[in-house]
Amino acid sequence: MNHLPAPAGQGRKMAAFRAALPYTLPIFAGFWFLGLTYGVYMQASGFSFWYPMLMSLTIFAGSMEFVTVNLLLGAFNPLQAFAMTLMINARHLFYGLAMLDQYKGTGWKKFYLIFGMCDESFSINCTAQVPPGVDRGWFMFFVTLLNHFYWFFGSTLGGIFGSFLRFDTTGLDFVMTAMFVVIFLEQWWKDESHAGALIGLGVSLVCLAAFGADGFIIPSMLGILLLLTAARPRLERKEGGA
Repeated sequence: MNHLPAPAGQGRKMAAFRAALPYTLPIFAGFWFLGLTYGVYMQASGFSFWYPMLMSLTIFAGSMEFVTVNLLLGAFNPLQAFAMTLMINARHLFYGLAMLDQYKGTGWKKFYLIFGMCDESFSINCTAQVPPGVDRGWFMFFVTLLNHFYWFFGSTLGGIFGSFLRFDTTGLDFVMTAMFVVIFLEQWWKDESHAGALIGLGVSLVCLAAFGADGFIIPSMLGILLLLTAARPRLERKEGGA
């Protein structure tokens, strides 16, 4: 029986998928495990598996999804939710500016590329050497789609099987605190200047003492933003001198 050749469009997609897959496989382990932890955390917090499944599908912001658990369990405060989301994901504003040229000419895929951009997808799409003959738009699309799927798959699986766990999950919510501590330490070791981190710690401690544990987050974020903006010229001069 003769097999007809695949259409050109289908062949382009498959070539892009095969090129993108190896780049995303190292991301799979981290995303799957963190997503699994997030799903179990949601289940332990009293939410059905539908919550982590739909949130991982529509939000796709790992740090913010962990924070959202506390927002859902706490009092309704849209201002705090907005400010926290903006501060946690503000780096995506700069990611978007850096990818303006990369996303040109991608057609409808551009909307999903913008929605699905995360640290890992940005790093791959910004630096990967796309093999000759592979459509870059489809390559970036599949990088984003695969990373999104890894997180969605882990979160959904954790939400489903979290209900079958019989061990005591008290204290599991500390995973969010641990995750932010790791992110902070990683950034501390990466940067030569620790001025920004020290400003953040100092402002947070002052606001914690002034406003208490329930009301210090928004003042802290505003204070950090104002101080970093004011200190930016000096910090940039120090980095330039170094």
